[in-house]
Amino acid sequence: MKLKQLEGHLGGLQQFPHPKVELEQYPTGPHIASRMLFTAENSFGDVSNKVVADFGCGCGTLGVAAALLSAEHVLSIDIDPESLEIASLNAEELELDMDFIQSNVLDLGWRGPVVDTVIMNPPFGTRKKGADLDFLSVALKVASQAVYSLHKTSTRDHVRRTALRDFNASSAEVLCELRFDVPKMYKFHKKKEVDIAVDLWRFLPAGHRSRSI
Repeated sequence: MKLKQLEGHLGGLQQFPHPKVELEQYPTGPHIASRMLFTAENSFGDVSNKVVADFGCGCGTLGVAAALLSAEHVLSIDIDPESLEIASLNAEELELDMDFIQSNVLDLGWRGPVVDTVIMNPPFGTRKKGADLDFLSVALKVASQAVYSLHKTSTRDHVRRTALRDFNASSAEVLCELRFDVPKMYKFHKKKEVDIAVDLWRFLPAGHRSRSI
């Protein structure tokens, strides 16, 4: 599938009707999501025929992208049942076979590498400091191949240091810097739209092991 086709499909997905600020719910736009997954597949082969988990999936944009790019199996995980309902409808609309799990990512209880690739747009930690790194810590424990994640560019040095030193990642690479469009969604937002600089990261877990359920 071509990049423009992928972005077109993602642009038609339903998004949060009633976003929850405490969960830092912001939609992952089709521009960023399509490039994130297209890069993961076409540059590294980390999507097609792989078991892919979407952490904090929201309305399912990243997981849908993985399914459209021929992932063997997609597990979309979110704590919010309303988001999962929308994500399920989005998958159904595109006739995609995906699994949805309602859980806090930190409470999954998975042991060892149970998926090939983790994709995520985690909470940036605006409401709960370090939330994005909590997600990354779990992702690096359960992925056997790679973790793709978005983090604020302003935290780049801290993210790299933490991944390599504390989470035992064997590699932490910024693939590109992107602009994350945050529309006016909450009462405290003063501007109609804000652009936030984010890094698209590719992390490799310590050792490349086979997945084991």
